[in-house]
Amino acid sequence: MRWLVLGLPAVCLGSPRAAAAQNVFASTQSATLPTATPSRAGNLHIEISHRFGHLSGGASDLWGLDGFVLNRLGLAVTPQDNLTIGVLRSNRFDNLEFNARFAGLALDGATGPIALAAQTGVAWNLQVEPDESHAGHGHALVPRGGAHAGGRRDDTADENERQAYFQVIANTRVADRVALGVVPTLLWNPRIEDRDRETTLSVGATGQIYLSRMWSLFGEWIFSGPREDQEYDSVSFGVEIRTPGHFFKIVVTNQHQMNPTHTLAGAAEDFFDTNSWRLGFNIQRRLRL
Repeated sequence: MRWLVLGLPAVCLGSPRAAAAQNVFASTQSATLPTATPSRAGNLHIEISHRFGHLSGGASDLWGLDGFVLNRLGLAVTPQDNLTIGVLRSNRFDNLEFNARFAGLALDGATGPIALAAQTGVAWNLQVEPDESHAGHGHALVPRGGAHAGGRRDDTADENERQAYFQVIANTRVADRVALGVVPTLLWNPRIEDRDRETTLSVGATGQIYLSRMWSLFGEWIFSGPREDQEYDSVSFGVEIRTPGHFFKIVVTNQHQMNPTHTLAGAAEDFFDTNSWRLGFNIQRRLRL
């Protein structure tokens, strides 16, 4: 995966020719990372996403499906071609985000079409008191050293703690059915429990193999610096089902959070420990106003 992060910018910069008309990715997002796919004026995007408990819970816990659900709700509108303005809400820390994405720059590169975009967002974590409702439903994290990591916010997290980010998105196709993307991101205040609000760099990499117009396989990896309760990279993979106006993704991931300011900061559990894996899904619906 690291060759993708290092090699894709060179592919994108090499031998630009005429503007490309083909979208690299069909959808405007992977599991959590955005793509450079543009949106037409008058489009309305509605999203419902869920993350469940650990698959390791087995049949007695219905492989994580039987219990409390972390969810994300999204609504975005495209007032003019290529400019999309949206709002996201997650019940993880009651995270509320407002964002904007500008896409539409397309070129023909040495290996295929190239698409470029930028996205920025600001989020508030509105939860005042620690919420223990996640405990016992598969959302208490895998214990390390006898303690649960990331179990609650401590007293150093201010009310309505704010976070922000800025992303550059570069996508390309290296074959007719293979799409690749890289998303370098500047993230401000990655860990809201810390008194010092730092700015960090993370790099997301995503890929998708289109088996047919309806079926595809996707994966994403977000490389982030280790910090307390966020020691590991966020990794997701799954299958996407495309129907007219809909994208339905079934996801396996080590990341129980979904909003960008949370996922970009890192994961509390190691993807290479299969006990950290959990199921999820994303549903995107596109309407015309």
